[in-house]
Amino acid sequence: MSCGAGSSFQRGGIKVTALLSLLVCHPLLARTQGATAGAPTIQTRPAKSSDRPKLVVLLVVDQMRADYVDKFRFQWTGGLKRLVEEGAWFRDAAFPYAATETCVGHATISTGAFPATHGMVANAWWDRDAKKLTTCTADPSVKNIGYLGATPQGGDSAWRMAVPSFAEELKFQTGGATRIVSFSLKARAAITMAGHKADVVTWFDSGNWASSTPYTVEPFIEEQAKAHPPKSDFGKTWAPSLPEKSYLYSEKALGAVPPDGWDLAFPHPLRGKTGAGAPDAAFFSQWACSPYADTALTEVALKAVDALQLGNATGTDFLAISYSTVDYVGHAFGPRSREIQDVLIRLDKDVGNLLTHLDQKVGRGNYVVALSADHGVVPVPEDMQTTGADAGLLRLPELQDKIEKALEPFHLPKPAVASVNGSDVYFVSDVYEKLQHDPAAMQAVIEAALSQPGVAAVYRADELANRPATQSPLLRAFALNYFPGRSGDLLIVPRPYWLLDSTPIGKPRTYGTGHGVPYNYDQHVPVLFMGYGIQPGEYFQSITPADIAPTFAALCGITLAPRDGHVLSEALRKSQPTPVTATRAPAGIRHSSHD
Repeated sequence: MSCGAGSSFQRGGIKVTALLSLLVCHPLLARTQGATAGAPTIQTRPAKSSDRPKLVVLLVVDQMRADYVDKFRFQWTGGLKRLVEEGAWFRDAAFPYAATETCVGHATISTGAFPATHGMVANAWWDRDAKKLTTCTADPSVKNIGYLGATPQGGDSAWRMAVPSFAEELKFQTGGATRIVSFSLKARAAITMAGHKADVVTWFDSGNWASSTPYTVEPFIEEQAKAHPPKSDFGKTWAPSLPEKSYLYSEKALGAVPPDGWDLAFPHPLRGKTGAGAPDAAFFSQWACSPYADTALTEVALKAVDALQLGNATGTDFLAISYSTVDYVGHAFGPRSREIQDVLIRLDKDVGNLLTHLDQKVGRGNYVVALSADHGVVPVPEDMQTTGADAGLLRLPELQDKIEKALEPFHLPKPAVASVNGSDVYFVSDVYEKLQHDPAAMQAVIEAALSQPGVAAVYRADELANRPATQSPLLRAFALNYFPGRSGDLLIVPRPYWLLDSTPIGKPRTYGTGHGVPYNYDQHVPVLFMGYGIQPGEYFQSITPADIAPTFAALCGITLAPRDGHVLSEALRKSQPTPVTATRAPAGIRHSSHD
């Protein structure tokens, strides 16, 4: 499943309830009002190699909602606790755009830009030229490469990302000395954190680690894959870490849809389908949904620190890790589950091991780390219904059928709809242009969409294309997400607590919940900084994760082109502390096959 210039606009009679507005990030209105091509230039310090951290570390926890920190931090003892207690904690951070998805969030964090600027509008979109859905990192000009002889399909790169990442700018502006290293279970996360001209970019595919031809295949990853392959976790069991009374939620999460071979409650065995005597597809799904995957990701990152001597060369290196397991667990069990609470306890230990290793190898105070998330998660509809909330499934296949039926009297091509992907409705060639010149047909389509249970509003692409000046947080959220040629012709706004559901009509739902909507449960995420140049404390101003990249740039003394993010100067020390020297010899500079 798994947004400018001050032109006037009309809402076309579509109404949005007060509850919708309350659920959108109002504190960000002042910030996003100025997020246009005329955004202010980011100010940075002069670029001196002696006045930079040796290593910049970006940690993204896929689907980690901001409220998880307050709910669960009292049980953390490792790295997450250290980031909260020793770092700068921005308690009011949120994405101001609509499509709160993995590819979009990672690209926003890495570039300092919103999707209307960086172009990664969703995990996938309808390619109007190819007439098919394409994933955000799909690249027909490259080939994916598997470690240990694995043969992943297709090719992935950052070629669709319209602006360079912070890490790329760091590399370009410091003479190429920066090594860019990025890991995740997901290709779209690892690639968008790193950018176009990265060195080591690795993800999980076909039962093992994988990369693609634009990036470097590293011997240390091959060695790690051989010594500790994911299949070595076959037969293990994910058991609860805490006593029964320490969990906040019931044993069985309402509305949960666990991976094949798992029950609704702990323990969760990693044995594939019932009766499987060896790793199968079900096992790898279970593994990705277990803390063992986060641990494996941490271990390969630690190997990278040692093998490449990251933070001990002549330039400032960049290490990114996106932890995907919280997302898989959240999709299966929802945010109000023991599994979410438990997987974060395990992740706390993994992040603690990473930070301790960096203290030893790079030196405490020699590196800066930021942690955030790419999006949050929708509460499981069945769970919300027990509270009396208006919640349910916005069934996209039914919505598509209603639009087709509404267009029958207007003698347009059949089918008229090419794809409905999340909030985006794409029409076949020329249909949308004809609708723009036929008010009756356009009104019929909009009324048909609004008749689908769970739909709150419908926006047209021509309403969003000029980035209208508006006080509507919902309209602004979709405008900040609009990128010509990639976004849909119509944009569907669900009601709060209604889940966008693409399950085919008559088929059972294969996941518990999802994300991708412009409400606080999907938009609000943690932002924490710690280390070189950071002033610890709690900060309560409204920010966005797009502020991470320009803040990194300020610490490294480089300049980013004007984008949507801002330097979080309030969390920067006025003078830098004396770092602790690590006992490591410098390493030679490594370059990817791009260079």
